[in-house]
Amino acid sequence: MSNPLKFVADKVKEFKPTSWSVDNRTAIYIITMIITAFGLYTFNTLPKEQFPDIVVPTISVTTVYVGNSPKDIENLVTRPIEKQIKGISGAKVNKVSSISQTDFSLIIVEFDTDITPEIAKQKVKDAVDKAKTDLPADLTQLPNVQEFAFSDMPIMYVNLSGDYDGIKLKEYAEKLQDRFESLSEVTRAEIVGAPEREIQINVDPLKMERAMLSFDDIANAVAYENMDISGGLIEVGEMNRSLRLKGQMHNALAISQLIIKTPNAGAVRLSDIATVIDTVKQKESYARLDGKNVITLNIVKRAGENLIECAAKVKTIVDEMKGHELPNDLNVVITGDQSKQAATSFHELVNTIVIGFILVLLILMFFMGVVNAFFVALSVPLSVFVAFLFLPAADFIVGTDVTLNFIVLFALLFGLGIIVDDAIVVIENTHRIYDNGKVPIAKAAKAAAGEVFIPVLAGTATTIAPFFPLLFWKGIIGKFMIYLPTMLIFTLFASLIVAFIINPVFAVSSMKPEGRQYEPPKNEIFKKWWFYAFFVLGIFSHLFGSPGFGNFLILLPLLGIVNAYILQDIIYYFQEKILPRLMYIYEKLLHWLLKGWRPMYMFIAVFILFFISLFALIARKPDFPFFPSGQPNFIYVYLKMPVGTKAEETDRVLRQLETKVYKSLESLKPGEKGSIVESVISNVALNANNPMDNNRSVQSNLGRIQVSFVEFAKRPYQPTLPYLDTVRMAVKDIPGAQVTVEQEGGGPPTDPPVNIEVYGDDFDANAKVATDLYNYLDTNRVEGIENLAMDTDLNNPEVSIVVDKERAAIEGVSSAQVGSAIRTALFGREVSKLKSGEDEFKIQLRYDQVKRNDIQNLINMRVTFRDFNTGRIKQVPISAVAKFEFTSSTGGIKRKNNKRTIQLQSNVTDLTAVASINQELSEKIRDFQNTYTMPDGVFIRQTGESEQQQETNSFLGKAFIISLGMIFLILVLQFNSVSKPFIVLTEIFFSVIGVFVGFAITGMTMPTIMVLVGVIGLAGIVIKNGILLLEFTDELRSRGLKTREAAIQAGKIRIIPVMLTAIATILGLFPLAIGFNIDFGSLFTHLDPKIFIGGDSVVFWGPLAWTIIFGLIFSFFLTLLMIPSMYIISERLRRPMVKFYGTKFIALLGFLGPLFFIFAGIMYLVRWVSGRKVWNGTYRSWV
Repeated sequence: MSNPLKFVADKVKEFKPTSWSVDNRTAIYIITMIITAFGLYTFNTLPKEQFPDIVVPTISVTTVYVGNSPKDIENLVTRPIEKQIKGISGAKVNKVSSISQTDFSLIIVEFDTDITPEIAKQKVKDAVDKAKTDLPADLTQLPNVQEFAFSDMPIMYVNLSGDYDGIKLKEYAEKLQDRFESLSEVTRAEIVGAPEREIQINVDPLKMERAMLSFDDIANAVAYENMDISGGLIEVGEMNRSLRLKGQMHNALAISQLIIKTPNAGAVRLSDIATVIDTVKQKESYARLDGKNVITLNIVKRAGENLIECAAKVKTIVDEMKGHELPNDLNVVITGDQSKQAATSFHELVNTIVIGFILVLLILMFFMGVVNAFFVALSVPLSVFVAFLFLPAADFIVGTDVTLNFIVLFALLFGLGIIVDDAIVVIENTHRIYDNGKVPIAKAAKAAAGEVFIPVLAGTATTIAPFFPLLFWKGIIGKFMIYLPTMLIFTLFASLIVAFIINPVFAVSSMKPEGRQYEPPKNEIFKKWWFYAFFVLGIFSHLFGSPGFGNFLILLPLLGIVNAYILQDIIYYFQEKILPRLMYIYEKLLHWLLKGWRPMYMFIAVFILFFISLFALIARKPDFPFFPSGQPNFIYVYLKMPVGTKAEETDRVLRQLETKVYKSLESLKPGEKGSIVESVISNVALNANNPMDNNRSVQSNLGRIQVSFVEFAKRPYQPTLPYLDTVRMAVKDIPGAQVTVEQEGGGPPTDPPVNIEVYGDDFDANAKVATDLYNYLDTNRVEGIENLAMDTDLNNPEVSIVVDKERAAIEGVSSAQVGSAIRTALFGREVSKLKSGEDEFKIQLRYDQVKRNDIQNLINMRVTFRDFNTGRIKQVPISAVAKFEFTSSTGGIKRKNNKRTIQLQSNVTDLTAVASINQELSEKIRDFQNTYTMPDGVFIRQTGESEQQQETNSFLGKAFIISLGMIFLILVLQFNSVSKPFIVLTEIFFSVIGVFVGFAITGMTMPTIMVLVGVIGLAGIVIKNGILLLEFTDELRSRGLKTREAAIQAGKIRIIPVMLTAIATILGLFPLAIGFNIDFGSLFTHLDPKIFIGGDSVVFWGPLAWTIIFGLIFSFFLTLLMIPSMYIISERLRRPMVKFYGTKFIALLGFLGPLFFIFAGIMYLVRWVSGRKVWNGTYRSWV
């Protein structure tokens, strides 16, 4: 049966949409202009940011229940809620983790990424509602269900400092806060490190006891007197007036003069038994910038908004308010501005796209001439603009609005060389048929499109096929990377539209006979009107203040001179001398190669080369990090003190670390003008945890130092990685503290690089195993692990007060009364609020500072109450009914999927060595388990980044297999053959040789995720040229040429498009691979190109670019030599193997790859043993 697709193509003769566009060129030009205007508008208005806004359905449930230990919180709060969450149906829950701490429960629910955050949040809310009947009735704070969003990370910090007290600085901060939060792009502006005004009632316990008063008496007196009460409306004449009792007190003096009745029919003023002061709340968080105390506003951007525009508006507000609403001597410094890095990455990638475009244009000129090359190159921006028409569909696939982030930009850059492939094939075929005017151009364009439409369609489909499975990538990494396949698929589909609808119109309008004989005299360029028009417009642009645009306009006629006097001669020399010589050498090589057993020898040689390259790569021992990492833009120093450490103590230790950090960076002169250290920010409690940590609660035992460097363009040749190690060495060995040093992540948030879980139902058994394992690993250390530590404090210091219930009952006092008295005396109680304008401040009741921090004072405190038996006021010392003891307990209980767990976590000193470190660690754990008697029900497993890496590798492996299957089906449909698709699939297999050889020679690191995505993308790219070669070989055979001659002629004719597409793709990616950057804006405006090598983009995308470049370089030669060889082998084996095995579906065993030739060997072995020929079908008796 003939090929069904080819049958359609032959029957139609032409591709009708192309024929229509050629016949309606005016309409196509108008449509093209509209699409261009739309594309430029979309490109300029799309929100721009560095990383995409990841929408991951992760929901947190926080509950506060004051006065309970971690175990009580676990049993009373965490477990009942987890039980209901486990029963959620209609939405897949991937993981449920929880932390039960003193007074506090946090549950994190991670859903499958197919679930929208709104549905996930509602499911969790419903589960929490069901659990409320099992929760204590007296919860301090009901369960709060919130969505966890990565867009909640601050995009910049606005720091205020100056010669003002904290309260005044806070007033200025609040003014800025109001202006910032009025912006539609800003979700909120959080104030950090500001003092909070508080009215303190510090009670003298002896005076309070002498007056026979309790805390409740004082609290009620203040609350009942400090209030306004509305009495309703009263008729006064013909009007209704509101009647209101005004009892609000407005200052601390008024409160101190409050009269409180005593039980013995007397009265005292509050000032007689307590000191009432208007002060600030005990500081719970600290913030410093470059060693000076500051108040910081964390600016949080709304998801989907333009990061660069948002940051610009914040800076504009600061500039507007300085000198007007803010005093001139107030220092307002912006740090951690992500928009700088986003803008830098954006400009780097845009400039790289321009550089790639220019390189592609230059190489096309040599093969196709200037005019044809220009119109082929135009397919790049046009394809992008057409792809923008599909943005609504992209939004649906991604699950949120697509922004112009660096993954989308890379997708456009990645497609740069691939996009022109379709246009190259169509224009080159039109040029060949046109034959310098021998065929009318309109007819040539229609015939060319009709001839190549089916193979180009199949080639584009096979290029898209490997990216299609990536759309179903699960998890946070999948959500991060989904922009790449989405935009590539739409851009490649758009390139097909441009190649067959728009490019033929350009060709008909502009293609003219070429050759020296058709060229006008060189000085003809000086007679062109546009030559002088560009000069005049350029001069006017200079006069009107646009020197950059003016220089660009002046450059165009200068390029015309270079083209006329230099470039044209070079191009003709290449086309007339070098290119024919290359084609002649290639034809001779094919004549030699496709004789006798040489094709088989060629195949065996490449097969052997595959294993040689693999062994060479293994011998080189490259690092396999999960995501690439480069020079740090930020260095983070994380401090963790024992649970319960006061913020003041944490701050004291953090100051020591600051001193060490400054010492290690002194050569960079931080704080001075011109230093590459932009800022050093320190935080205690608030903003002190890891930004990617789900637990965002304020923890007084945490501190963080953030060292920010200027953007890479300002330090291109000054590495910052050595300072990461310098800081790490400087902050070692802080007694009683856990200190880790990290750089910012190179991709989406991942779990800790080293993470060991000890899990089971028995917490004490888990703790024992975790402690023993920690001691074992501390003794048998793995090189590269920075600071292995347990994530749970097992020895949290505690003072336990035990009430003797029998004695308490005799005295008539309850445990609740004892506990309430102690908590009020020590922690305090909010009894009312003081109103001042729009603000409200707490009125806090407790013991004075000296008394409340003395355990003896607290235990000897008298509980004052009215005895119901006698009706008299009674005072009972707590020491009479209770005793205290110093103990320790766990700082918290963590659970994962309903199992108690203790995790041993660590950072690594070298992010590129995570895989090897975890492999060695796995061996150590296995040795521990072999020599250790594990308690029943306790298990150990490695998770964290290594587990994520295994899951990702597994998915990408499956995606690769699925893509091969899709490619196979497309090829079967294209060739109507079972054997020919395997020729192309084998090309994929062997193209990996280039990847192995490239990385083996260069020794570059191989980030797993980037290399695997690169290989998957490479699979689609290398197939395209193979399809063109095979399809044309079949075409020539159908015209009567013999197999060998058809393969030679097909290679000779198709060498130009094959060479062009390979070189175009390589050149499109090469600037990104080496990080070659030119600032075109500065080049044209200031004649300063600001050239530098490197940058953040090359760190992240370089390994993927090199993977494709290495593979394409080898696959180029593979296509030109292996495809004809394997075609000959296939044709020689097809009939004898069908006859020998009795079925043509023996070709399906081609899925075995090179192992397929075992079956060919069996056939030839039988022929050799029997002495018979295999060609004439004499082996039917063997079947």
